[in-house]
Amino acid sequence: MPIRILEASISTSRYGGAVQTQNPTDMEKDILTTAQAGRLLGVSIRTAQLLIEAGSLTSWKTPGGHRRVRRADVMALMSGTNQAPAFSSALLILVASPERLARYRGILMGVDECSIDGYSDAHSASFAIGSRLPAAVIIDLEESSAERLSLLRSLILNPALGHTRIIAIGDRDAAAVESQGERYKFDVATYVESLELLPDAVRAVLRDASEPAVLIEGTPSFPLAANEAQRLSAVDRSGLVDTAPEESFDRLTWLAGHSLEMPIALLTMITPTRQWFKSRYGLEVPDTPRSWAFCNYTILQRGVFAVENLVLDARFADNPAVAGGPEFRFYAGVPVIDSDGFALGSLCVIDHKPRKLDQDQMQSLIALAALASDEVRLRATDRRLRWALEALNRNQRRGAIGG
Repeated sequence: MPIRILEASISTSRYGGAVQTQNPTDMEKDILTTAQAGRLLGVSIRTAQLLIEAGSLTSWKTPGGHRRVRRADVMALMSGTNQAPAFSSALLILVASPERLARYRGILMGVDECSIDGYSDAHSASFAIGSRLPAAVIIDLEESSAERLSLLRSLILNPALGHTRIIAIGDRDAAAVESQGERYKFDVATYVESLELLPDAVRAVLRDASEPAVLIEGTPSFPLAANEAQRLSAVDRSGLVDTAPEESFDRLTWLAGHSLEMPIALLTMITPTRQWFKSRYGLEVPDTPRSWAFCNYTILQRGVFAVENLVLDARFADNPAVAGGPEFRFYAGVPVIDSDGFALGSLCVIDHKPRKLDQDQMQSLIALAALASDEVRLRATDRRLRWALEALNRNQRRGAIGG
């Protein structure tokens, strides 16, 4: 096989610490239901269930068949001492020379389920990897670089990377490392002999076998991402769906409608069954069935997805929003990306007549979608900060009691 998964020869503790015992009374206080775990994490019950199914939260069943988890495991996940679940990222970090970064981006252009950040400096890449825990790190070894080789070796031996995969392009022997006189080959490292085979290796990472089933009944009439279950978990994790209108998002749809001279502008969230509008300009309905969503195609790529005349496109001609009702004729959208690289939905504009965006209009839509993505990420950062402060306060209170 041209793509070789390097054999594992090191096992590490998932939590990285010793197991501590508790007396029965303490254990009873620390046992949570799935709903309680979800409230503590600030996510829905379904997201808590997905965390359990993915193995990020250890659980067991009571004699009555009810799922239970330990508060300590939930707190570890919140504080970051527990590893993130497999579905926690759709981000790729590329490490290559400036000249070769563009080539890598071109090769990966057809892998629509991910977002890509490129670095030519190994130190900057190392900081980004540690702070964002991407789905995969791709390191170019085809050009001689002591910095990139050192980065590869440090990543291979770093158990804190959790589910992050390492993909090395180049010298096969460089993917192995020496540590304490032994030669180690980690299962998180994949060696790819040819750059042309890289997209398949990346898709294999995104299509993790441990991901839960996609929550869409029947055979959908629209395409799905290879990591759709992971994307849906990210939508749920965002905490945005079915929330009240917010001025920061409403400003963006207003700007999109006015600057592009469009009667309708929407900020959408794509759930298993619905296209829900976090913000809407020029449209009264709060949501539509997902099967109506033109954004199903937008979230599968990372640029502008535009259809100049929906009636003439076989994918949309029979869509109820085109064939009847509002009689939409033009659509253009750009995905809204969370901090883990998942497309939650899109910022899009719609018209009742055929249109074509010029280059400036496309750049305007891209810029506004980037601002929407920043707002989404800001909310996620705020939530994580509140978790960290709550955990710090709890630890301080425990220390005061213990002292």
